[in-house]
Parts: sequence; C-alpha cells; structure tokens
Amino acid sequence: MKDNIRNTTVITEFILVGFSLSNETSFCLFVIIAFVYIVTITSNVVIIVIVTLQRSLHKPMYFFIGGLSFLEIWYPTVTVPRLLGALFTHNKSISPVSCLAQYYFHFACGATENFLLAIMASDRYVAICKPLRYIVIMNARTCMQLLVASWTFSFIIIAIPCAQISSLVFCFNEIDHYYCDFAPLLSCSDITAVENIFFAIACFVILGCFLPIIVSYIFIIRTIMTFSTASGRSRAFSTCVSHLVVVFIFYSTLIFLFVRPNTKGFLHVNKIVSVFPSVVTPLLNPIIYTLRNQEVKVAARKTLQKLYCFTLESGGIYI
Repeated sequence: MKDNIRNTTVITEFILVGFSLSNETSFCLFVIIAFVYIVTITSNVVIIVIVTLQRSLHKPMYFFIGGLSFLEIWYPTVTVPRLLGALFTHNKSISPVSCLAQYYFHFACGATENFLLAIMASDRYVAICKPLRYIVIMNARTCMQLLVASWTFSFIIIAIPCAQISSLVFCFNEIDHYYCDFAPLLSCSDITAVENIFFAIACFVILGCFLPIIVSYIFIIRTIMTFSTASGRSRAFSTCVSHLVVVFIFYSTLIFLFVRPNTKGFLHVNKIVSVFPSVVTPLLNPIIYTLRNQEVKVAARKTLQKLYCFTLESGGIYI
C-alpha cells in the first residue's frame, strides 16, 4: 500500500463516467432532465412565493413546506447542471476541489432534507395529538430555530467524512457515477475508517430521522382513530397524506442507497436509483403538496389574481 502511494501521480482531475449512452440518447436525456430541472426550480419558487405572500399560509406547516421548497432548489442544483453539461458537451472532467465541493453540498443538502421531514412529522404530531398547545409549542421562534438547526447540523456532520476524503491519495481518476459520490472513488490509501464513519453517519441521519417519523405517525393514527366523526378523521388525516407520500418516496430510495454496509457491488444500480432523491423527488414534492392541499390551491389562485391585477396596474390598465 505504501509503495502504491509513493508511486502514484497527483490526480489533477476526475472523470465522471455518468451514463454510457449514444449521442442521440444523451441529447434526449439532456432535454428530459433539463425540462425536469426547470420545472423543479420554477415550482419550488412558486410555492415559496405563495407561502410568503399569503397570510393564510403563515402557519408552521406551510413555513416548513416553504423551507423544504427552498432546499429543493439547491439540492438538485448541486448535481444537475454538471450532469447537463456532461450530456450536452460530453466533457466529463471535474477538478478535485469541485468534486469535493459537490460531494459536500450534495450530501449536506440530503441530510438537511432528512431532518426537515422529521421536523414536519413532529409538527403534524403536535397539531393532531396536542392541538391545544400547538400554537405555544410550534411558535415562530421555535420553527425558525428548528429550520436553522437542521441546516447547521447537516453541514457540520457531513464535513467529517468530507475532511477525511480530502486527505486520501487516489490511484485512479474515474468515478463511475454522474456526480462525486463516495462509493465509486478508488483510493490508494486505507479507506476502511472513512467507509465506517460514512456508514455510521448515514445510519445516524437516515434512521435517526426515519424512526421518529414512524413513531410520530403511529401516535397520529392512534389519535385520529379516537375522533368521533368520519369527517374529522378524514380532515385530520388529509393534512398528513402529502407528507407521508414524500417520506415514502424519499426514504425508499435513500435506505436502499446508503443503509448497507457494502455498496461496492451495486455501483451501477446505485447510479440509476440515485436519480430519484436528487432529481425526481425535488420535482414531486411541490406537486404533491399542491395537488393534495386545498388551502395551498386557494392561496395559489389568490396570488395569481394579485399578480394579474398588479401587472394590469403597472401597465396603466385599471379594472
């Protein structure tokens, strides 16, 4: 191992292998992903605008939905533009610094989404199981502190494996992925400690957030079943359906990708499955929360009416 390190040359760039496709297929995939990315950014920005402008949505649940939409703008932005560039220009090289930065921000944003989904489950638990204390517990200050804490802790905890990876010596510059993931990196150094720490952090973040979500919904469902009317049960459960769908989509892929002690034998499968949490989920989240929530749809119509009237007034047309 020491001889390998001594004889290796300094890696000046990595090659993101990505997907092995023909030129025609690459262009088709470029168009599809570009369309999905544009729609993702636009829809999440629209939700943030609606939540900000409509006072009827100035509630903890919608505050966290707005926070999730803000995250879903940056989560795909870390990897998708680079993927689009590679598909369009066929230039798959990336500098070590850019690769490490992409790794850091991608997994930090992923960790943040875990914490946000757990916080949103806790919000629904307090709203349904402790309704008389909801306003006191989930006040504006607490909501902001939870949001800031989720971002801060995620970016701190992901810095640990990132710092260790930055000190490794690499023998090969090819990464069998479309972004700088940890598993495909081939190092001349002993990476056992790094792998163990990354696996431990992945289990802590993913299972540490997923299990409280499950427990929260066990209490939520048990409380809803005690409601005397069917309409009350339906109304209470409808506030949780959107979040449950998002949790199922996000964690079904995330647990498969990272909560395994050995991912080396699944690199090609991981590359395909990882498209869902980093590309598909950020698109589905705003759609799910909009289509399943009557209050958001009403607020969206009011916002569009306000913008329409403002446009007419700005143009000198009064109605």
